[in-house]
Amino acid sequence: MRKQFTPALLAACFLGAAAGPATTAPFCSGSGVTLSFGFQIGEEMTEREKANLAMIQLRREGVDTDRVEFWNGCLRAFVQQPEGGETMEYYDPHTFERVY
Repeated sequence: MRKQFTPALLAACFLGAAAGPATTAPFCSGSGVTLSFGFQIGEEMTEREKANLAMIQLRREGVDTDRVEFWNGCLRAFVQQPEGGETMEYYDPHTFERVY
């Protein structure tokens, strides 16, 4: 006996495979309202320059980091640990609050 795959069965198999394992990656949605007014002199900052400014702000907040990058809407900081090594921590790019 030959089994036939119906479109509904194929769709269910595809969706189940595409879903894959559940992940708990942080996502910063940029909650709140941000308004900005003004003018610009010179060129717009690159993403690397923006990340460097964010790193300075995180250091002011007491986060011991030497590298920050934008990831999934968040700031991903590579934080130095007191016992050595580093961990990745995620922060909201607007409030600089840690995201878990």
